[in-house]
Amino acid sequence: MPRGSGPKRERQYEHIKESALDRGESTERAEEIAARTVNKERARHGESKTASRSSVKDISSGRRGGLRSHGGAEGPTYDQLYNEAKHRNVKGRSKMNKKQLADALGR
Repeated sequence: MPRGSGPKRERQYEHIKESALDRGESTERAEEIAARTVNKERARHGESKTASRSSVKDISSGRRGGLRSHGGAEGPTYDQLYNEAKHRNVKGRSKMNKKQLADALGR
């Protein structure tokens, strides 16, 4: 967690980290995603000393995540389904296609 962050940002960091872990990301990658997201939000809200132009001018992290979370009518990607299946220890997942993974996960 970045220095100088308040309780709100610490809660946000933990929430994002847990969400990434639930999606099947490694602990290291989940921490990186959470830290980058929190740092960007801090920059957008003037809570950090420096901020890149993309942090301030780009769309918010929450909006971007919402756009990337699923492909509209197509639903989650094969990789997202596979990571969830891996996280849930679904047997035979490596030989399944997207539809089979979705069925195995109950989607």
